[in-house]
Amino acid sequence: MNPNIFYPSTIALCLIAVVVVYFLNNPLRHSRWFMTRRFINWFPLGMTYAFLCMGRYNMLVAKGALGTLMSNEDIGIIFGAGNLIYGLSFLVNGPLIDKKLGGKTGMLISAVGAALSNAALGVLTWLIVAKHSKVNLVASFSILYCVNMYFQSFGSMSIIKVKAYWFHVRERGVFGAIFGSLISIGVYFAFDWGSSIINLTKANASGWLHDIFVPATQPVDATWSIFFIPAAILVFWIILDIWLIKDTPEEAGLPAFDTHDASSGQMHVEFSVLELLKKVFASRLMLLVACVEFAGGIFRYTMTQWYPIFSKAVPQHGAEYISQHWGWYTAIFGIVGGFSGGLISDKLFQSRRGPPTAMLCTLALVMATAMAAFMYIQPLFVGWAAVFIVAGAIGITSLMSGTAATDFGGRKATATCMGIINAFAYFGNSLQSFILGFLLAGNPVHWARFPLFVIPFAIAGIIISLKIWNELPAATRKYIAENEQKNLKNTA
Repeated sequence: MNPNIFYPSTIALCLIAVVVVYFLNNPLRHSRWFMTRRFINWFPLGMTYAFLCMGRYNMLVAKGALGTLMSNEDIGIIFGAGNLIYGLSFLVNGPLIDKKLGGKTGMLISAVGAALSNAALGVLTWLIVAKHSKVNLVASFSILYCVNMYFQSFGSMSIIKVKAYWFHVRERGVFGAIFGSLISIGVYFAFDWGSSIINLTKANASGWLHDIFVPATQPVDATWSIFFIPAAILVFWIILDIWLIKDTPEEAGLPAFDTHDASSGQMHVEFSVLELLKKVFASRLMLLVACVEFAGGIFRYTMTQWYPIFSKAVPQHGAEYISQHWGWYTAIFGIVGGFSGGLISDKLFQSRRGPPTAMLCTLALVMATAMAAFMYIQPLFVGWAAVFIVAGAIGITSLMSGTAATDFGGRKATATCMGIINAFAYFGNSLQSFILGFLLAGNPVHWARFPLFVIPFAIAGIIISLKIWNELPAATRKYIAENEQKNLKNTA
């Protein structure tokens, strides 16, 4: 089959499959209209988030296109600085979404800010590539990428804030999988669509994208298109979000819905900013969840950031198709990882998030160890190991940031709790980006260091996951116990 048709069509089929699984998974027996209206709510919200991801990871695709203009050390600093700002922004923006903005407004701020920031990155790239402007590349890209990541930080908290009011705890494992799928699809957009955009806007290419972006008078590779196109796509989803998204079922004309999370019975309570922050920093359990997410962030971004760069620096004979379609492989297997973790949690462990997280950390440990061992002798195995590590890491993010933070934080504190938990993933991302940017400079033998970097964090993730193995919110335990009693009576 033609690869130009196969890869995008399979992503479309996966997206359809995600929607089908959503409608089939109805353990609370919601009405057909509730399920439909909730879909109308989360689908545009989710696609906006997927294209936010495209407007985040496109920096890595731009690095490859810029060649010698941007070194490993440069992208390490730029990406590391952006992710540090992303993580720190959660401390401010989480309470802001919880107390004042709500999820819908938060998502609109994120999408508008990211669209404008990507447009600015496009202008900067145009000035450097087409006009040969003499600027400090690292400083200028770092500043604009930090602005982009500040606005990006609103997005993940906002989607989870809206989800907290629409999904019961017993359904959130599957929604966490949907959240992971949207991240995965966003990575596909960034890497595979991004690579296609770069190829179609080269000076010697042809077609309508070439005609739009490549200057007719002085043909040059239009690398800036990798920033302008996500910005334009986000504008489309912004319009749909304004029209379709509602923060709660009540706003959509549906009855009030108790999700039996930590906010049950406390919806009348108004938390101060300090009280919201204490929900995480004064909770041993939430700090353990954050530490698992820190480890998962290191797995995910070490592979997402460095494997594509490694595969260009060290020829991967026999495994070229993985690097050429890196976004596709990580998207497909990220969806598998997210749904595996979510379904195992909801179906086998009564919505406990610790058990599948321990399994996914173990997967990352095994794959990273084997990857380091076969680094220079089995390119195909190395590529697949990287894919499986990303899949496991996306499953961990789905369970920790996408689900556990909401379960234990409750609807009233969802954005703050999810934001801080997710911040730890990006602190891990920032840490690996700064450190590996320097450790992987120069001699190709240094590339063996990046899977080795994952191993101690995978071990730590397993240990911490075992500590939270049996944890559930009190309201969820009560709900499960009451349902079990009803089932016993019905059986009798």
